[in-house]
Amino acid sequence: MSKITLGLALTSAIALSSPALAAYPEQPIQLIIAYGAGGATDLSGRALATALGPKVPQPILPVNRTGAGGATGTASVAAAEPDGYTMVVARVGSHTVNPAMKDTLPYTLDDFDFVAVYEINPVACAVAADSDIDSMETLAARVNENPGTVSYSSSGVGSLLHIAGAMALRSFGVENPVEAAIHLPMAGGGEAATAVLAGTADFICTNSSALSSFVANGQLRPLMVTTAEPVAGFDAPTSADLGKPELESLVGWSGIAGPAGLPDEVIETWRGWLEEAVQDPGFQETMDRFGSIVDLKSPEDSVAFINEQYRIFRELVDELDMRVE
Repeated sequence: MSKITLGLALTSAIALSSPALAAYPEQPIQLIIAYGAGGATDLSGRALATALGPKVPQPILPVNRTGAGGATGTASVAAAEPDGYTMVVARVGSHTVNPAMKDTLPYTLDDFDFVAVYEINPVACAVAADSDIDSMETLAARVNENPGTVSYSSSGVGSLLHIAGAMALRSFGVENPVEAAIHLPMAGGGEAATAVLAGTADFICTNSSALSSFVANGQLRPLMVTTAEPVAGFDAPTSADLGKPELESLVGWSGIAGPAGLPDEVIETWRGWLEEAVQDPGFQETMDRFGSIVDLKSPEDSVAFINEQYRIFRELVDELDMRVE
């Protein structure tokens, strides 16, 4: 198995007031969101753009460019000029799950320079509020007792939600969740959550941010969050509470990246912007409301975090034969 090598640019000591940095940006910046409106990536990217608005001398324009499970928008950034005017909200699906699950992608991770990971989304598994499934143990038992009858929804084949449902069931004793449970791919995360609400699917495992409004409104009931510590707004046991610490790697994340070859001044400028944004009270409040954890990782920690998650996902995909051709 080859190890991912990320083009994650290291922070240097260039001062933000230097003449080279003062020239960037001279025009609006497109921030590509490779997933649809209302999903975890969209919520995170737009919250970040709002926080950066008063701090950046040019507009940052969020643009949803969807398709192929995040590959379309992500590939468009890989092919863009590395001038800092086309950046992407790098996401677990586009930059960890896709490489782990898909043999053919129109990009590799070496096609990007990463600035940093800036927030973590725990995964929550949830059912409809009126479901008689009251725990992860009950859910796994039902799948084992009635294989082929329990379904879970996702935002598409090869998405985080696809791998999350299988990984959660496997952890709770379902030997082959790919065969035992029915996977229902939808057009996006919002549609996947609505499928559980409507009774089309029995459960979902997705980012806490995508479920937060459904949980707050009493429409969906969480069974678990994949963290060591409780998540605000989610009255459910953690994976640590349930004796499943291995599920702590099952989290979403967001970061900023651009095409490989970004000038140092662009990377340094974005790093400075992110350091300001994560301190913004409005951004922190928004992330808290979505059940996200603001966590601006260092370049080195970002590399280690992404590589480890990729390794775990790739091993699961190989073990369960979930590769997408």
